[in-house]
Amino acid sequence: MNSDRMRVQNEEEVSIQLAKVNLAGSLALPPTSNGVVLFAHGSGSSRHSPRNQFVARELQSHGIATLLFDLLTEGEEGLDERTMELRFNIRLLAKRLVGATRWVKRSPEARDLNIGYFGASTGAAAALVAAAQLQNMVAAIVSRGGRPDLAGDSLRSVRTPTLLIVGGNDERVLDLNRQALAEIPCEEKKLVIVPGATHLFEEPGALAKVAEIAAEWFSRHLAPARDARGREELQTR
Repeated sequence: MNSDRMRVQNEEEVSIQLAKVNLAGSLALPPTSNGVVLFAHGSGSSRHSPRNQFVARELQSHGIATLLFDLLTEGEEGLDERTMELRFNIRLLAKRLVGATRWVKRSPEARDLNIGYFGASTGAAAALVAAAQLQNMVAAIVSRGGRPDLAGDSLRSVRTPTLLIVGGNDERVLDLNRQALAEIPCEEKKLVIVPGATHLFEEPGALAKVAEIAAEWFSRHLAPARDARGREELQTR
């Protein structure tokens, strides 16, 4: 990929202030943004995940803003490294994602942009639970090697267009994704298998394929918010 093509002119470190915690993040806004994607990282990861950063740069090159942020505070991450008790606390992770979404909708830079979620591993479950709670506030979901099964009963309340991307050699997770997809009732849902890829998509070209597929999905579903407002105005006349 051309690094110049992926350069973002407006990227800033942000502090996402929630009720009881502040979460560190990085908000990247291309000159003309067609939506903003919030990244829900996977087990034991953070906003510094090289895989999520790779996908984020590809989305930015398609005119999509991105918010990479930590679902846990620094203290919580230290606890989780020792006990692994928070990375599977889907209710907590989803609550943090909902809070970050509301923060975006209050921010002057991104409040008019449609929202998308990109979830990896347990973060995918958190994205589905959050979308089930927020309903029409979320326009699209993409899961990379995710565990949507961990969303539990919330799967049956997901109405957001959902794309599940799984490596062809990640057999156990592939089975879990197939089962979860069957439970999601939204009209537009899809499972895409990347041949030869394992759970982390470390094979040559595998992660680039994920980024390409995700960018196409988000570009299609994150129409500029001004278009949505225009349609609403026409409908009310």
